[in-house]
Amino acid sequence: MSAAGGPTSKGRQRRTALLDAAEHVLTGSGGSELTLRAVAEAAGVRLGHLQYYFPTRAALLSALLDRILASSLERVTALTVVHTPGADREALLDAILSDHDDPRLVRLFTEVWALAAHDEEAAAAVRAFYDQYVTHVAAFVRDHVPGLGAPEAHHRAEVFVMLMEGAALFRSGVTGRRTADTDARLREAALTLLGGAVHPA
Repeated sequence: MSAAGGPTSKGRQRRTALLDAAEHVLTGSGGSELTLRAVAEAAGVRLGHLQYYFPTRAALLSALLDRILASSLERVTALTVVHTPGADREALLDAILSDHDDPRLVRLFTEVWALAAHDEEAAAAVRAFYDQYVTHVAAFVRDHVPGLGAPEAHHRAEVFVMLMEGAALFRSGVTGRRTADTDARLREAALTLLGGAVHPA
């Protein structure tokens, strides 16, 4: 690596640390408290230092959303790679449901959804993320249900993603409580969407 690469690497590290601080503010205090001053304080830097990397709140928010959504999409991509039909369905579902046990992750996405409800740029980023999420799940479904057409696979994937995201709020305790019965029914419905047989019309 040339000497010219040093500052770039250091700059990436500083940028990552600032985004870590922004994520901490977002999950700890909510989107309304995500200000440049609050993030600078959380990062332990001067406001001017933060503004060197992120001149405006919009720039900071855009970078933070990009990082959160890119990380989640990378995980979805890895989970939806097909290896063993049947076992893969269980593995995919188990991995997604296990995310509901991570309070930080649930809070993070709850705040992202709230931001998207009030900020069109955030909403566009979130929609793009879910478009890709659905596309990956649809490909997974087609691999598990031979003969299933692309439109039906896409519909199943959309419903599966809706089901999982709504379930996160209930199973995490944000809006409800999980029970063994509801978990069993949730799993049954989700596994059917991921690989249930095609029934003739």
